[in-house]
Amino acid sequence: MTQKTMRAAVIDRTGGPDVLHVAEVPTPLPITSEVLVKVTAAGVNPIDAKTRSGRGVSAAIRNYPAILGGEFSGVVAASPYATHPLPVGTPVYGMMSVPRTDGSYAEYVAAPSLSVTRRPRNLSAIEAAGVPLAALTAWGALEQAQLTPGSRVLIHAAAGGVGHFAVQFAAHAGVEVIATASARNADWLRSLGASTVIDYMTTRFEDEVAGVDAVIDLIGNVHDNTGRRSLGTLKPNGIIVNVPTGSWAELDDDARAAGVRATQYKVSPDARVLDQITDLIEAGHVTVNIDTVYPLEQAAAAHVKIEGGHTRGKIVLEVSAE
Repeated sequence: MTQKTMRAAVIDRTGGPDVLHVAEVPTPLPITSEVLVKVTAAGVNPIDAKTRSGRGVSAAIRNYPAILGGEFSGVVAASPYATHPLPVGTPVYGMMSVPRTDGSYAEYVAAPSLSVTRRPRNLSAIEAAGVPLAALTAWGALEQAQLTPGSRVLIHAAAGGVGHFAVQFAAHAGVEVIATASARNADWLRSLGASTVIDYMTTRFEDEVAGVDAVIDLIGNVHDNTGRRSLGTLKPNGIIVNVPTGSWAELDDDARAAGVRATQYKVSPDARVLDQITDLIEAGHVTVNIDTVYPLEQAAAAHVKIEGGHTRGKIVLEVSAE
C-alpha cells in the first residue's frame, strides 16, 4: 500500500535557489489512466530554474507548495488496471507537464499513461532520468527543421542537456552538424557526431558558418545577440528553431527582416516518441551524459549549478533507492 505522504523538494514562493526545500506533502492519487510511479531520480532542466525564479511557466502555478521537475525515472507503484502494458514493478521513465501537474522532485508522481514508457534496458535509473524532457525537446526541435540526409544544421549550446541529444539525433539522420560549445567539450561533441565544433569563447560563429539549412537555437537572444547573429548563417528561407522560453521576443520580426523562417518549439510529453528514442539508446546510437548527481535535499545546489551554465549533458536529483 502506498504511503499517504511523501518527501518532495518544493517551493512556497518564487525566488532564488534557496526557496527550494524538502517538505512532507500528500502522495498524489492517480486517476483514470494515470500510472503511479515511485521516483528513483529526477532530471533538472533550465525551465525548472526559470520557473522557480518567477519566469518560465511560473505564471501557471495555481497553488503552493509547488513541486518542480519535468522528467523522471522510477518503478511503477500502481497501474490503472490489471492488463495495463505498464504493470506494477516495471522500470519506467517519462515526463510531467509542470505546473499543470506536480513535478518529479518527489518520491512519487502520477503520470498520464501517454507520458511514460519502459526505460531503456541499458541505462541506470540515474541515467534514464536525464533523458525524457531533454531528448524529446531535441527530437521535436529537429522535426520542425525538416532536415534530410546531407542537410546542414548549426546547434547552439551543443554540450548541454538538449544540445547533446540534438547533435546525436541529427548525426544519426545523416545531417552535417556544426556545434557551438567551449573548447573543453569539442572532442566529446565530435565523438557524438558533430562535424565541426566552434569555440564560442574565441570565435564568432557567424564568421565561420554560412548557408546552413537550420539553426537549433538553445540560447536565444539573451546573451551577446546569439540569436540575431545566427540569422545570417542561414541560407535564404532557412529556418531557426528557438527553444528557451522567453529568450527572444522579437524572433519573428528579426527573422522576417533577414529573409528566413522562424519558429519557437515547446516540447510534448509523448511516450510514442520516447519509445523511438529508447530504441536508439538500446541500439547504442544515442547516449546520455550525466554531469552531476545531487541528493533531493540539495535541489537548491542543483539549481545553482544549472543556472551557472557550462554543464556537459544533464544534472540529476537522486530521490530514492530503487
